[in-house]
Amino acid sequence: MNTLKHEWFGNIRADILAGIVVALALIPEAIAFSLIAGVNPMVGLYASFIIAMVISFAGGRPAMISAATGAMALVVVSLVADHGLQYLLAAGILTGIIQIVLGYLGIARLMKFIPRAVMVGFVNALAILIFQAQLSNFEGESWIIWAIVAASLAIIFLFPRVTKAIPAPLVAIVVMTILAITLGLDTKNIGDMGTISATLPDFLFPDVPFTLDTLMIILPYSISLAFVGLIESLLTAQIVDDMTGTDSNKNRESRGQGISNIIAGFFGGMPGCAMIGQSVINVSSGARGRLSTFTAGLALFIMIMTISDVLMLIPVGALVGVMFFVSYATFDWGSLKAMRTAQKSDTVVMLVTVIVTVFTHDLSLGVLGGILTAAILFAAKISKIDLDRQVTSHRADYTVNGQLFFASTSEFVNQFDVTEDVDTGVQHVTIDFANTHLWDDSAIGAIDKVVFKYREVGIEPELLNLNKDSEKLLNTLALHLKQQDANAGH
Repeated sequence: MNTLKHEWFGNIRADILAGIVVALALIPEAIAFSLIAGVNPMVGLYASFIIAMVISFAGGRPAMISAATGAMALVVVSLVADHGLQYLLAAGILTGIIQIVLGYLGIARLMKFIPRAVMVGFVNALAILIFQAQLSNFEGESWIIWAIVAASLAIIFLFPRVTKAIPAPLVAIVVMTILAITLGLDTKNIGDMGTISATLPDFLFPDVPFTLDTLMIILPYSISLAFVGLIESLLTAQIVDDMTGTDSNKNRESRGQGISNIIAGFFGGMPGCAMIGQSVINVSSGARGRLSTFTAGLALFIMIMTISDVLMLIPVGALVGVMFFVSYATFDWGSLKAMRTAQKSDTVVMLVTVIVTVFTHDLSLGVLGGILTAAILFAAKISKIDLDRQVTSHRADYTVNGQLFFASTSEFVNQFDVTEDVDTGVQHVTIDFANTHLWDDSAIGAIDKVVFKYREVGIEPELLNLNKDSEKLLNTLALHLKQQDANAGH
């Protein structure tokens, strides 16, 4: 009960103010993501305030913001183009069901397989994508938008020196909106991106046939949405954990994402997930509790219902300035300095994650590319294996140093010189595995190959000091042992 009270009411003032800032930043993003997906702007706006409010109760990471996102919008472009909005809503509901199941199966355990270098690359790539996404706002615009962006950034960086009681991004948005209206500045505003109508969402069942054909259409999209959403959400949760110095329940977060996507789908909203940019804005503005996320959703809802006309007057340049700040705050600048001293493999993994993400605009592909690169480099690093050979009085003793698995088996086999052992009069061979571990069937196959080579010249190698797991694997798979047993049977 104390934890629940603290998560909701332990930071009331800062949570409410930060939530209002996030709500303002959500508006252009939701509209932009709706346009990417090919649906009415209200579909993204409905999703954003519904998901934010639901996840504040159902999620596992306080102060993290979830809403309609660009990553999810990109997945459904072809679905909307080929089948329309109703199939998108159905896919979103199925996405939520899959995420709930994955949450109960403990998908958060997979987070331990994501190296820190991939996390850093994810953050840096996201910062670059956030920056890039704002550049289209300058097309066809005059110097005025540049001036508004510069002024907004100046306020964001300088206002905290006056006071930190009010979030600087909120001050920037309010001040620049007043100036734009008062001076009659000829610049693009939110209203130019799409119409915000003060209408409540309706509860509905997606108007699609409940058939196997429909399932086959939406299932591939739902699976992609589920994993893209959870990858982005769980990585964002980890980032917020690091920013706040607190831990969070990742499996509960997975289930919460699913619940919020189901409810959003039934109310005409597109599927969404955690938003790193808005989460950084939230936490940087002082938010720490669930109240900030709920406030963001509620404030967005209230603004849509009451001051939609005013919201459409907010200059896009002010919000671009806020998002430039988010890009700056998101980027891990320390990683650039660390590249001089970090292991080359970590640097390569980080760069691969960034490059793949930036070129594909797909965070999940970037993370996958980083993980695969890390796995390959790790396998290469531990594949070095060395054999110490001691020959005394017709006896050769080999000591294996290193890990024996698919990447090191060739080197392992090649270091045994059966011909030389025979030429030097060796009659007994021992292979000591005290300093190694047998990891897979390739390792057993390599040992079989060595044993059979020695058997061909009349020598039976003795395998020593296998640890328990290695001995179990050997006894299960080794062909030389099965041949030995067969010969004994005869």
